Amino acid sequence: MNDKIASLKSQFEEQLANVLETAQLEEIRVAYLGKKGSITDLLKGMKDLSNEEKKTFGQHVNMFKAEATEKIGAKMKELKELQIKKEIESMPVFDVSMPADTARGSYHPITLVQRECERIFKSMGFHVEDYSEIVTDYECFESLNIPKHHPARDMQDTYYLDNGQLLKTQTSAAQNAIYKKYKDDLINKNIPIKAVFPGRCFRNEATDACHENTFFQMEGVMVGKDINISNLIFFMKTMLSEVFQRDIKVRLRPGFFPFVEPGFELDINCLICGGEGCSSCKHSGWLELCPCGMIHPEVLKAGGIDPEEYTGFAFGLGLTRLAMMKYGIKDLRDLNSGNLKAMDQFTDDM
Repeated sequence: MNDKIASLKSQFEEQLANVLETAQLEEIRVAYLGKKGSITDLLKGMKDLSNEEKKTFGQHVNMFKAEATEKIGAKMKELKELQIKKEIESMPVFDVSMPADTARGSYHPITLVQRECERIFKSMGFHVEDYSEIVTDYECFESLNIPKHHPARDMQDTYYLDNGQLLKTQTSAAQNAIYKKYKDDLINKNIPIKAVFPGRCFRNEATDACHENTFFQMEGVMVGKDINISNLIFFMKTMLSEVFQRDIKVRLRPGFFPFVEPGFELDINCLICGGEGCSSCKHSGWLELCPCGMIHPEVLKAGGIDPEEYTGFAFGLGLTRLAMMKYGIKDLRDLNSGNLKAMDQFTDDM
C-alpha cells in the first residue's frame, strides 16, 4: 500500500510541475483532493488491512493529503503572481516626456460658471467655503426656521438615509455652520461675515427642461451692521454683469422662504429667447435664478448672532440655470446626461 502512495505521489508531483494555468491546477485539485479523488480512493482500500496497518497507512495518506493541499496552494499563489506580472508587462508603455494632448476634454459648463462666480465674489471680499452633501435635518431645515411638519418642507421632497440624515436640498444647509465659524470675528472685530458656498443639491421631483433632481447652487451670505436690501441688489447686479459681460435685466418679486424676511425671487430676463417665451422659461420670458432676502432673525439666533445688533442678506444662486443662460443651453437635463458630444463644445482658459 505504501508503494501505491509513493507512485501516486510521484504522479502528482509530475503533473503539478507541468501546470501553467489556474484552470489546470483546479482540475488537479479535484482529481486528487475531491470527494472522488485519488487520495480519497486510497482510504477505500484500507478495509483489507489489519488495525495496526490501517493506523500506519492512514497516517501516511493524511500526510500526503496535507502536503498536496499545501503544494496546490503554493502553486496557485505562484500562478496568480505570474499572471499579474504578465498583465503589467503587456501594458502599453507611455512616454511621460511627450507633450500633453491639450485638445482632449474641457471643463463642464457648470464648473466654468462656478469658478467664474467664485472669482467675482472673491474680488468683492467673500470667502469661498465647501460643505458636505450629506447633512442633518437640523442643518437643512430646523436651523433655517423650518421646523418639523412645516409646509415649506413639502416643496423640498428629498432623499433620506437610513441614519436619519439626508442629501441636502439647498446650499442654505451650510448657513448655520458658516455663522458659527465667523461670528467671533464679527462680534469681536466688527468684520462682516461674507461667504459663498457652492454645492450640489438633491430633490425628489419630476424633471423637465428647467428642473432636475440633481442640480447646483451657490449660497451667499453677508452679515454685519446696517446691512440692507440695497447691499443685496448691488452684489447681485455686479455679479451678473461680470458673468455675462453686459447689463442684465432682472426683477425682484416677493417670495416666501422661511429663512429670510422679507424674501424675494430674483428673476433674470431669459437669454435663450430674449424674453419672448420658450420652454426653458415656461414661456414667461423670465427665469427664476436666485431666491434671496434678508436673513430671518431666528436663523441668526441659531447661528449665535444677535439679530437686534446685526442684519444680513442671503441668496441661493442657481448655478445650473446660470450655465443655461450663459451658454444658451435649452434643456438643463443635457448638463447631467454625460453626453461628451454635447459637453466638449465648452472650452475655457480658466
